[in-house]
Amino acid sequence: MMTPLEIAAVAISVLAIWLTARRNMLCWPLNLLACALYFKLFLDVRLYADMALQAVFALGILYGWITWQRDRESTGAVVVMPLSRGAGLGGLAMGGLAALAIGWFTSRHTDAALPWLDATLSSFSLVAQYWTARRHRESWLLWIAVDIVYVGMFVAKGLLPTAGLYAVMIGLAVIGYRDWRR
Repeated sequence: MMTPLEIAAVAISVLAIWLTARRNMLCWPLNLLACALYFKLFLDVRLYADMALQAVFALGILYGWITWQRDRESTGAVVVMPLSRGAGLGGLAMGGLAALAIGWFTSRHTDAALPWLDATLSSFSLVAQYWTARRHRESWLLWIAVDIVYVGMFVAKGLLPTAGLYAVMIGLAVIGYRDWRR
C-alpha cells in the first residue's frame, strides 16, 4: 500500500539522484532528507539492513558533500576521478565480505524479511556510495546492477512506488555514467 512517507521519499530521491548525475551540490542535502525518510520506511517493512544502510548513507553523504566542495574545477564543476583496477576490485571484495557478515547476522538474530538479499544489496550500495563520493564514474555501473535487483526485491515486498523509483534510478544512473564519462 502506498503511503505518504513512501511517496515523499520517492519524489525527493528522484530529484536528488538527478542532481547527483548533473554534479549539482544541492544533491547532498536532498539525499540526506531522502535517507531519513527511507530509514523510517524500511523500519516499518522490516528491511533492517536497508534501514541501517540509510544511517550509513547519511555519513557517506556528509563525506561526499565535503569532498565535492573541495575538488572542483575553476568553473565550479565537480572533477570526476578515475577508479584504479585495484581500488575497484578491493571495493567489490569488501562489498562481498560485508554481505556475508551482515547476511549471517540478520538471518540469525533478526526477523528480517530477506536477510541475504537485503544484506548483499546494502553492502554493494555502500561501495557504490563511496565511489560516488570519491567521484568515480564506475559508481554508476555498480548502481545500475544493484538497482536492477532492488526493483525485484521491492516488488516482492509490495513497495511498488519504491520499485518504480529504483527503475527510474537505473535510467538516471545510465545518464550519470554517460555524463561522467565526458
